[in-house]
Formats: sequence, structure tokens, C-alpha cells
Amino acid sequence: MSMQDMDSMRADDFCHLAAELASEHGDMALAYARRATVEFASTGALDRAQFWYVLALFLDDIMSERIDPEYPLVMH
Repeated sequence: MSMQDMDSMRADDFCHLAAELASEHGDMALAYARRATVEFASTGALDRAQFWYVLALFLDDIMSERIDPEYPLVMH
């Protein structure tokens, strides 16, 4: 995924994707996203690392129940 592709994803797209991963993989989804962030960054694939980092942020918020993917996001 290129930065251009990621730029076309909206916050609610990330939230829905994170919610699906959380539903499918539970707590391991966050571990996968964090590991992917580090691995891609270490190989120089910064656009992919950034994608997984943003996904990890949403996963963390979902797992910590700071956001509920069933409701619209409110960005401030």
C-alpha cells in the first residue's frame, strides 16, 4: 500500500478495519499490528510501517474501550 492509498483511507475506514481484526483475532491483533510496525520500519518500508502504526492506534483504542466502532467517530 502506498502513501497515496493510505491518504485515501478515512479515519472510519481504519476504525472498521481495526474492529474487524479485533473481532477476528482479539488481543493478538494489537500485537500483530505493533510487530508489523517495527518490522516494516526496520526494513525501510516506512509507508507500510505508518499504515500499521495507525491501525495499532485504533486497535489500542478499541481494546481499551476508548472508542466503540459501532458509533460514528468524532474527531477533534
